[in-house]
Amino acid sequence: MTIFEQIAASGFKTIDLIIVLAYLAILIFLGLFLGRNKGGKEKSANDYFLAGNTLTWWAVGASLIAANISAEQFIGMSGTSYADGIATAAYELMAAVTLVVIGKFLLPVMLKRKIFTIPQFLRERYNDGVGLAFSILWLFLYVFVNLTSVAWLGALAIEQILGLQGAVLMIGDFAISMRMVIIVALFIIAGIYSIYGGLASVAWTDVLQVVFLVGGGLITAFFALSAVGGGEGVLAGLNNIFTDLTSGEHLNDSHLHLVIQESHGPSAFANVPGIAAVVGGVWLTNLGYWGFNQYIIQKGLAAKSIKEAQKGLVFAGFLKILIPFIVCLPGICAYYISLHPEIMAGLQGSIDVADDAYPWLVRNFTPVGVKGLTFAALSAAIISSLASMFNSTSTLFTMDIYKKYINKNASDKKLVNVGRLTSLCALIIAAVAVKPLLGGLDQAFQYIQEYSGFIYPGIVVVFGLGLLWRRASSKAAVWTAIITIPMGVCFKLFLGGVPFQLRAGYVFIILVVFFVLMSLLDKKYVSCELPEQKDCKAMLKWARILGGAGIFFIVAAAVVVIWGALLPSGATPENNFIAYLNDIGFQAFFFFGALVGSQAVWLYSNAKSQKMDPKSLPVDLSLFHTTKGYGIGALAICVIVGILYVALW
Repeated sequence: MTIFEQIAASGFKTIDLIIVLAYLAILIFLGLFLGRNKGGKEKSANDYFLAGNTLTWWAVGASLIAANISAEQFIGMSGTSYADGIATAAYELMAAVTLVVIGKFLLPVMLKRKIFTIPQFLRERYNDGVGLAFSILWLFLYVFVNLTSVAWLGALAIEQILGLQGAVLMIGDFAISMRMVIIVALFIIAGIYSIYGGLASVAWTDVLQVVFLVGGGLITAFFALSAVGGGEGVLAGLNNIFTDLTSGEHLNDSHLHLVIQESHGPSAFANVPGIAAVVGGVWLTNLGYWGFNQYIIQKGLAAKSIKEAQKGLVFAGFLKILIPFIVCLPGICAYYISLHPEIMAGLQGSIDVADDAYPWLVRNFTPVGVKGLTFAALSAAIISSLASMFNSTSTLFTMDIYKKYINKNASDKKLVNVGRLTSLCALIIAAVAVKPLLGGLDQAFQYIQEYSGFIYPGIVVVFGLGLLWRRASSKAAVWTAIITIPMGVCFKLFLGGVPFQLRAGYVFIILVVFFVLMSLLDKKYVSCELPEQKDCKAMLKWARILGGAGIFFIVAAAVVVIWGALLPSGATPENNFIAYLNDIGFQAFFFFGALVGSQAVWLYSNAKSQKMDPKSLPVDLSLFHTTKGYGIGALAICVIVGILYVALW
């Protein structure tokens, strides 16, 4: 059977192909048009890497979500939902809350500093060594984890939807797998306009991409639910899933619970460990990813103003709440269908590994024409993320390594050309490395979360305290950066049975204590004036509140864990409240207490100490003032997330 015959057999018709090709043509045209040199004027470095600081709030929010949502979510998160249930939606729901925190406390400080890159901030705040170390770290992460995983998952999905599993393309006597052909094609499409136009092309095309992404994703969820509704509609499908997966032999099934009990699903708990998905290491992942990840935060740094950036983050937060309905529900539908042979009968293909779930649904349940729209949505998710990663990789290398260490007097034209060449090199390296790194994975989403979690504890400590604490020292930052990954590896080796979110939390506790002690012992400081009296009072007030809350959480976790160890053998989560708390991972409050309580350290020190690091940032609480609209939007996000957790606890 030829490749075209395999595609036809999958149900992918000519109209679907026309829709996808038209979408890709429009996307490339828009990217090249929006990224052109207007009036014949050469692009400056600011134009190429930060879109000339012209992004409006809706462009910021749309671009944040388009950069974030990729095959990692459509394929990886849907696959994890198929295997473990809706609890994986915690990453999305808590990300919405995290965006509120970042918009209020972190992004304003970075915008005031007018920085291009996150490592640039580290150079200015600490020293060149810290900045260079994190530049190299991020470059490796983008090329060998982010670019490879997005391309691999995207190609896997496309291969499954088109019925091309195992297909090869023959060029003479040389055979190339279709998956690699698809990967190279995705890289080329994303590279054409992102390499040419820079962030302007990426961000403004993301507005189009996010419309297809959300719309196409909701369409797939609609048809998936209709399929399990037995022809009676979406609501019937939801009712069938909820009834069947929460009663009878599936009474303890974890698939419809946002908080998983370890006794009900040990393998699912290992990936999404109960309450830890709300108060545990997920905060490290989200703060590190949304606050200090170049290809994400670069959209906020390119905003017209602080207010536009903050409105963009709130908009992104609302979009983020939609994502579980787009990517998690289809995975759960696929799981439900797999339990019913009468529905499975006559369907094409199979779900051999969890990550097959989403493309399998698209192939079997979306009608002609709609399949093309769904395919375009998936393409939008993949291409927009790849384009953002190419742009940020070029920004990091060009501004943090080339301009700083290779050619300090480089012209804007030279910097733009180096940025384009860097993107091209990243494309080639990722294409070569993708198969060896991801060829044998079952759930790539968990691969990304776990191995990204090796660096996020150190990133949150170094960046967070550097932004907020005047005593944070360069020496503490350097050594924290050095020991972060080795500590993650050690905890993986010796506590491999502990869920990675909890391991990341334990690493954070050690790193924050280490960082604070090294900073306080560092002799390299200068004398300084105390902040204004009203600011000191405000900081001391919050130091007492947050310090007390941190101690309360830590003590509560200790009581529950110790008490749980002393319970009689007959005590179970069903008949004993303490056993239940341990069963949902209450020990995560050790981490949450440390995270909350550590804020008291910098607040108290800033208000009381007349010593500061020579490169510390001035205390300016006015940066944390937000508009009434921002407060209302932030509150609405938190309320919606709270309601979802109550409904699906």
